[in-house]
Amino acid sequence: MVGIVRYAWFVLVFNVGVILLGALVRATGSGAGCGRSWPTCQGVLLPQLEGATAIEFTHRAVSGIALGLVALLAVLVWRRAGPGRPARTGALLSVVAIVVEALIGAGIVLAEWVGEDTSVARAVAVPLHLVNTLFLLAVLTLTVFWLSGGAPLDWRSRPSVRRMVVLGAVALVLISATGAVTALADTLFPKGGVAPETTEHFLTRLRVVHPVLAVLAASAGWWVSVRSGFGDGLATRLFPVLVGLMVASGAVNVLLGTPTWTQLVHLGLADILWIVFVWVSARALSAQVTVDV
Repeated sequence: MVGIVRYAWFVLVFNVGVILLGALVRATGSGAGCGRSWPTCQGVLLPQLEGATAIEFTHRAVSGIALGLVALLAVLVWRRAGPGRPARTGALLSVVAIVVEALIGAGIVLAEWVGEDTSVARAVAVPLHLVNTLFLLAVLTLTVFWLSGGAPLDWRSRPSVRRMVVLGAVALVLISATGAVTALADTLFPKGGVAPETTEHFLTRLRVVHPVLAVLAASAGWWVSVRSGFGDGLATRLFPVLVGLMVASGAVNVLLGTPTWTQLVHLGLADILWIVFVWVSARALSAQVTVDV
């Protein structure tokens, strides 16, 4: 099973790269690079690769590769893991999640909620897309966990741990969703740029929600991470460090005026934090703690 575990890790890391590339599309305003055309780009399979078209096309191509990698992982897991193994469920849910991811992306393109669009619909679609992305990373992480020998999750015992896991997951999802809205606002209405002609746009007013929630959740995260019941593995010790790095990178991002590279660093840390949280939670909720990273 060593080979398939390594492959599962590769698929997980590859999808983090796809997410960062998607953020680059948004940060550079390249979402309209292929026009109102999907799955083709500019109505053709291989457009002229320059500017926004090159960035958007690259993201679509890499996303297609990610879908194929996840599908192959599911096939390998169903062949290698026996009936009733939780890894089968994780692999199947990963396929569902990445297909939904592709459909949401297609809907955003076809509805033209890209480029300079400032509609409410886009402000809703972007965080929803992000929530599904978190689900994808979660089920891929659980698949790796179970392939590595992790026990099935036991939601009935240890209710105090269960409550902390649920509250932590909800907090991280809300922070990520509001972060997606803030990033969209920073792209459409960059600080120091030309002010909107009329009254301040609602997206700019929502900027403050993300940092406030992040600071509150970070404080709670530090406290929860040192509570008993989550084991003493590397992932558990890494969690508070990542929380601190997230807060620091967020502050640097704001102080520097949200340049693209700091946005990508902040998002990358957020993805790693979420993966570590899912792993630590899986260990805590397992009937038997048998693995660590």
